[in-house]
Amino acid sequence: MSAQTARASALDRSWWLRAPAVLVAPQAVFVSLRDESEDAVDARQEPLTALSGLAGIGAVLGTPVARSLLNDFTFSVSLIPVWAFLGGTLYALAVYWIGGGLLFGAARRLGGLGSYRRAKHLLALSSAPLALCLVTLWPLRIAIYGQDLFRTGGTDWGPGDRIFGGLLYAAFAWSALLLVVGVRTVHGWSWGRSTATVALAAALPALVVLATVLSP
Repeated sequence: MSAQTARASALDRSWWLRAPAVLVAPQAVFVSLRDESEDAVDARQEPLTALSGLAGIGAVLGTPVARSLLNDFTFSVSLIPVWAFLGGTLYALAVYWIGGGLLFGAARRLGGLGSYRRAKHLLALSSAPLALCLVTLWPLRIAIYGQDLFRTGGTDWGPGDRIFGGLLYAAFAWSALLLVVGVRTVHGWSWGRSTATVALAAALPALVVLATVLSP
């Protein structure tokens, strides 16, 4: 094995460990994104893609659509994992590409010099709390409520369900905080400038969601 191949293999292994480590040591992981050499980018591509996919599945399971899947009697329980995988993948791709573009544009607007690729990777790392929900929160929630979690009028209501819902919202808030930390770390900016960047990137999606909610 050549020295270059050994180094690439070591980088690959290190990123499979770094990606989840963003939950406990975010600054140390985010600073690694400053390395935009081809070897470094290739090494983190697969782990960050996997992280985004898991986060996407964790996110779509919390949507109103998921909570009413079994209201349609032609939709079987066995199709729920398929729906979650496909829906989560589409959600992850949209956030990764469109969200990454919005973050890149917002950073450039405020004087950032980073690349679009780094913005996408930054967003992917920030989704780690949602990926964590998929392997911790959702198995427990499904074990408790079963099929009722995917249809209206079942037993999935009351204080317990509100606690689970609150934990999911907390994961989204955690992801937003990680994104601010990531922007601050990779750009070396102040908290205010980093928060403004994230807020500017989120402005358009927020307006779209608001318009959808308020539309008759």
